[in-house]
Amino acid sequence: MFQRSVLDNQLRVLTSTMPHTRSVSIVICVGAGSRYEPEDKAGLSHFLEHLPFKGTKDWPTAKAVSEAIEGVGGVMNASTDREMTAFWCKVAQPHFKTAFSVLLDMLINPLLDPEELEKEREVIQEELRMTNDHPTYKVDLLIDEALWPNQAMGRDVGGTADSVEAITKEEIQEYMRRQYNPANTVIAVAGNITHEEVVHMLEETTYGWQPVESLDWEPVNVDIQGPTVLMDQRRTDQTHLCLALPGVALDDPDRYNLALLNVMLGDGMSSRLFQNLRERQSLTYDISSSTNHFRDCGSVVVYCGVEPKKSRPAIKAVVEELHGMHIEAPEEELHKAKEYTKGRLLLRLEDSRSVATWLATQELLQGHVATPEQAVERIDGVTTSDVARVAQNLFCQENLRLAVVGPHRSDKLFHKLLQ
Repeated sequence: MFQRSVLDNQLRVLTSTMPHTRSVSIVICVGAGSRYEPEDKAGLSHFLEHLPFKGTKDWPTAKAVSEAIEGVGGVMNASTDREMTAFWCKVAQPHFKTAFSVLLDMLINPLLDPEELEKEREVIQEELRMTNDHPTYKVDLLIDEALWPNQAMGRDVGGTADSVEAITKEEIQEYMRRQYNPANTVIAVAGNITHEEVVHMLEETTYGWQPVESLDWEPVNVDIQGPTVLMDQRRTDQTHLCLALPGVALDDPDRYNLALLNVMLGDGMSSRLFQNLRERQSLTYDISSSTNHFRDCGSVVVYCGVEPKKSRPAIKAVVEELHGMHIEAPEEELHKAKEYTKGRLLLRLEDSRSVATWLATQELLQGHVATPEQAVERIDGVTTSDVARVAQNLFCQENLRLAVVGPHRSDKLFHKLLQ
C-alpha cells in the first residue's frame, strides 16, 4: 500500500501511489498540540497553526498562499489537536509540485509578521467566542474537562482568551523551532505520484532543515473516584448531554474490540442507542456515540440533544444501554458491526486525502503503519466475548462522566441519575 523513507535530517516520508486517481493529497503532521503546552500558554499550538497561512518567504501574503492552491481548484486547511498539528492540501495532479512547495514553505519559512500576528490573535479570540456560543461545542469542551480535569488533556485546544492574549511572538518562534523540526514531522503523499519523485523533491528543498530535541508531552493523570457532572446553565431550547467513560489508548490491544462495541452501541441508525432513544422512545432527534484514542488514554462519548424535560429519561436510557453491553451480543449483531466497520474503512481509503492521513497520523503517533488489510484482519478476529469483556472493564458506574448544557439550575438531579 505504501513506501517509507527516512531522510538524513530524520524527516519521515510515506507515499502511496494511486495511478487511477487524478488528484494528489499532501498531509504534513507535526508533533505539536495542547499536550505540549504549559497551562499559561494554552492555545500556543493552535495559534501557530494559523500563522503560516498569513504569508511565507515565496508566497508573502495570505492571498498569495490561498490563491496558489485555490486558484487551480485545490483545497487546503490545517487542524490542531492535543498531540498533533496537521497541514494538508489536495490538488489535481498537474499542480502537485506547486502545492507541495507552498506547504513546505508554510512549514519551514513562515514570515510570522508582527502586524499579521496581532490580526490573527483577534481572529482566534473570535473563534473562541464562537465555540463558547454553540452549545454542541461547549458540551464537548465540558466532557473533556470532566474526563481529564486540571491537565492538558482536559483543556480547550484553542486555549482561553487570557492565555492567547499573553502569547508573545518570541514564544511562538521558540515553540516552532522546537516542535516544527524534521525529526518531529511526517510527510505523507497519496495520488498519481511515485515515491522516488517525492523523496527527490524533499531532499532538494529540506536540506537546510535540521532536527532538534522536541518538547515532551504531558502524560495523563486520572485521579477521580465516582461519577462526575459538569454543567453550564444557559437558556436553550434543548439540553445538550455528553455521557462519557475513559476508553483505551492508540496501541491498546482492545482498541478494535472497543471500535466494534461502539458501532453496536451508537454509530449509525441501526445502533442500539438510535433504535431505543429515537425510534422507540422518541426522546431525541440526534444521538450517537464515538471513541477517541490518544497515546496513553482514550474515551467513549455518547452525545444527544433532548427537550429539557426529557433529560432524565434520556440519561437513564443511555446508562441502561451502557450496562446492556456487558452481556454478550448476538453473533449476527457483531457480524453486522464488522461489515459496517470494514466497509466504511475501505470506502474511505478510495480518497487520496484519506490515504495520506491514514499514513501520516499512524506514523507520527504510533511509529508504525497498519495496512488496511491488517486492520480488516484485526476486526474479523474480534469475538462477542471480547466485546463484552471490554464493556465490563470500562462501562462501570464509577467511570461515568456527564456534561450538561441547558436551562437547568442545579446538577443534583444529574448526580442522582449516575448513582
